[in-house]
Amino acid sequence: MADGYDFKGVATQYGIKCADGRTLMNGAFKGCNGKKVPLVWNHGHKDVENVLGHAILEERGNQVIAHCKLNNSKKAQHARFALQNDDLAALSIYANDLVGGKNVSHGTIREVSLVLAGANPGALIDTMSIAHSMGMDYDFDDEDITEAYIYHGVDDTIEDESIQDPEEGSEENQSQEDNQVNTDDQENTDDHGGEDMAHSADKGSPTAKEVFDSMNEDQKTLLYAMLAEATEGGKSNEEEEEMKHNVFESDYAVAQGPVLSKEDRKQILKDIKRFGSLSESIKHHMEDENGVLAHAVTPANYPTNEDGSTQTYGIANIDWLFPDVKNFTSGAPEFIMRDQGWANKLLSAVHHTPFSRVKTMFADITADEARAKGYIKGKEKVEEVFTLLKRKIDPQTVYKKQKFDRDDIVDITDFDVVAWVKQEMRGMLNEEIARAILVGDGRSSSYDDKISEDHIKPVYNDADLFTIKVRLPYVASETEDALAKRVIHAAIKARIDYKGSGNPTMYTTPLFHTNMLLLEDSQGYPLYKTDVELATKCRVKEIEEVELLQGINRSVTVESTTTVYDLAAIIFNPTDYNVGTDRGGEINSFEQFDIDVNQMKYLMETRVSGALVRPKSAIVIEVARS
Repeated sequence: MADGYDFKGVATQYGIKCADGRTLMNGAFKGCNGKKVPLVWNHGHKDVENVLGHAILEERGNQVIAHCKLNNSKKAQHARFALQNDDLAALSIYANDLVGGKNVSHGTIREVSLVLAGANPGALIDTMSIAHSMGMDYDFDDEDITEAYIYHGVDDTIEDESIQDPEEGSEENQSQEDNQVNTDDQENTDDHGGEDMAHSADKGSPTAKEVFDSMNEDQKTLLYAMLAEATEGGKSNEEEEEMKHNVFESDYAVAQGPVLSKEDRKQILKDIKRFGSLSESIKHHMEDENGVLAHAVTPANYPTNEDGSTQTYGIANIDWLFPDVKNFTSGAPEFIMRDQGWANKLLSAVHHTPFSRVKTMFADITADEARAKGYIKGKEKVEEVFTLLKRKIDPQTVYKKQKFDRDDIVDITDFDVVAWVKQEMRGMLNEEIARAILVGDGRSSSYDDKISEDHIKPVYNDADLFTIKVRLPYVASETEDALAKRVIHAAIKARIDYKGSGNPTMYTTPLFHTNMLLLEDSQGYPLYKTDVELATKCRVKEIEEVELLQGINRSVTVESTTTVYDLAAIIFNPTDYNVGTDRGGEINSFEQFDIDVNQMKYLMETRVSGALVRPKSAIVIEVARS
């Protein structure tokens, strides 16, 4: 075959009533399309040697096709020879997780079996391609590939009108059966002729064996059926219709007692010729020594859990009885996120303007040329000189975008997923803008989605005119306490050059904040019992922990020597930082429904600019690495 498999066939067909009385609805096994399952002999799950190979399932129209590949085991070799000789022509499946009762609408195929007669009349071998391969014990035709199309139905030779199932029996049917026996006896007499009759007369009454041997095949089959009926104990139709197990709705088929279904009896009778006697046929269909009968399509005696493990005690798949899991938190899932309190406070405290294009101008009058001069009589007076400085900032759009399939939104009924996601979008948008104000967004300049530092100037990277950089040298073998003290001293001393307004805020990492709070005196008492005491010592209004500052560093080269400095703290008053947005450029939300792909799309964005507007209004404290 083109796909490299030995044969293919219809594993099962939708819309046909199976031998166990169930009808598979269209698409019942669509979830198994492309699935690889074991190929076994006659559903023999108890012995691994019964695994003949594997099958790849393909749903095609109203059928499930099995592309089967035989392995090189001895039994597979025999199966290969039987297929080549057209001795086998039927497939069967074992499925579980079925939904729908008699009309199965959903299920999972666990294995495909090569059988003498399938439970589904449409489960037939369609095409064979048995190639001669090295190591096989059989000689096939000279051609490497032979094609055969076999369309055999379920073997119905046993289901003669004269053979009625015990549960269908009645006085009328029994009478018909008796008449049929008489008729067959007469025919048998005619066929055997007077010689046989004379032989019997010479011996007197015939023995039971002689009577049995004198029967034709139909008469013997009728006798077997009557014996099977007798073993049932004359159960009523209502009793026999009670199903003790359901092969489609369970992972196993162990009945609670020696129960024979109509299909079981038919299968046993069909196999009498194959096994030589009724007792041997019954033994073949016994799953264990306790006398429990197996269905025509059953797995091993021990049940199998959903994960494929064997259950040897208790209840298989007992977890199905467990109650459904419940959310610890009601409603929407809880976000795993960084503390964003500092970001909201920062954005609330910065200075806002209703325009985004901002220009700042300064006159530097600190140079000696701008100083007032003394006049000496007879000398010419000299004009003062000072420098004008200016910069302008243009806006950039910052956004968060999301989309969902509308079907998913409708199916989530426990909480409002749209409101939940909008909360995430707004929180992360605020954090990103606040991050850009403090240290920039951290993305490379080559990144397409970078928030440009030309539009939102970070305090950390601003020019020396606006940000005072305090760089502490590296000290070998320095303790964390000693470094924390140096940072506090640097914050206090830097206020000498600070020109910002009011009392600033210190933004620092959790590590530095913790180390400063843990400082103790020589007696082991804390130097600063509260954040308020620590903030007062550092000459700031308050201290804000910012997780995003952890790991921020930069390289500084001075006279061919490059040093890496880790950020310890940023000190500034947010009112000295201006955030500008044009009218309509503030944070806005948009929603759109794409009818072509049935999707809801959400956008949250702002068009904003930002920069410090006062010289010497910020302090950055950094510590050199080794």
